[in-house]
Amino acid sequence: MKKINTPWGSISTDVSLFPIYYLIFMYGFIYILPFGEYFVGVSWFDWFRNDFTVVGGEGPLEWIQFFGYAFSSLISLLIYFKIKNKRSINSLIWLIIFASCFFIAGEEISWGERIFGYSIESIAKLSIQGETNLHNLPFFHNYVLDPALQIICILLGWVGWRKWPYLTSLPSRKFSLFFLIVSLYFFYYEVSWFSTVAHIRNDQEIFELLLSLGLFLHCWESLKNLFKNRI
Repeated sequence: MKKINTPWGSISTDVSLFPIYYLIFMYGFIYILPFGEYFVGVSWFDWFRNDFTVVGGEGPLEWIQFFGYAFSSLISLLIYFKIKNKRSINSLIWLIIFASCFFIAGEEISWGERIFGYSIESIAKLSIQGETNLHNLPFFHNYVLDPALQIICILLGWVGWRKWPYLTSLPSRKFSLFFLIVSLYFFYYEVSWFSTVAHIRNDQEIFELLLSLGLFLHCWESLKNLFKNRI
């Protein structure tokens, strides 16, 4: 249990508080950081959150997400090969994490469309973003993506370690805030469509970064533990 000393007393916690520090940094510092227009053409906050109404191309958070998912994919595949019992539930889940992270990493950069200049026109024409990716196809983007993301984050951030603590392939309680905060934001984002006030601003990239980092840190810690137990 980690103990944090504050002027108001001590706080003891079993979970990583990085998501809290990260959001305080983004909304307490980057949000008011001046002179972004002189360096990147827009405010620093819009540049970080990759606002496509004012920013062309991927912002830094989207690239960090890409590398987070890409490394998670490689690490989870390595863990799968290191596990002796390939028929275990843990092995199956690591394979699912590998395939999911590989797919998401490709989707994050539209499968390299802006890097290589190659696109599949039949998909790009249907995509809301006008690029070669599946998660921005109208039906998937409007009806499936956000609910599925909320369910996955609740599974990874709460249900997994509560119901199946023996499954080391699922994130431990330590990383729960990386997923639960994302689920809470997307729930609030969706509910705001039906509220009596204006719909909240789209800061999805800021929160989606936590999901990518949470998976990467889970995979990295699992890999270290695997090698530690073999020594």
